[in-house]
Amino acid sequence: MRFLTAGESHGPGLVALLEGLPAGVAISEAVIRADLARRQMGYGRGGRMQIETDYAVLQSGVRHGYTTGAPIAMLIENRDHSTGNGPDGKPWTHTMSKEPVEGEVTPIHRLRPGHADTPGISKYLQDDARNILERSSARESTS
Repeated sequence: MRFLTAGESHGPGLVALLEGLPAGVAISEAVIRADLARRQMGYGRGGRMQIETDYAVLQSGVRHGYTTGAPIAMLIENRDHSTGNGPDGKPWTHTMSKEPVEGEVTPIHRLRPGHADTPGISKYLQDDARNILERSSARESTS
């Protein structure tokens, strides 16, 4: 089996792709959502956990409640992306835009101890830690 994820913590959404699951396995969006709801009840969860309602939508690989043998794609939208503002006061749609934006984008240069920031900027040769921390966020655990 192979499991891939894509997306950023404050981007439009998170995507999970599961390949290699055999056909005929019972699967339900309701069960997945119930498990995601359990994730939100953990100790020490930040305010973001109350903003986001993790609502998984199966995009492919499931028909009539059973896997088809094709890769399973699942989307979890980030509500905060279209309604919230980043630490610089600009909307997340600006901060996380896929297209070039007008105006300044505030880079993150202060690295957080114990996080993936330092190894990430070294491995991927980034000068803005946001490119790393958006993928290594706890939000990534939803996918």
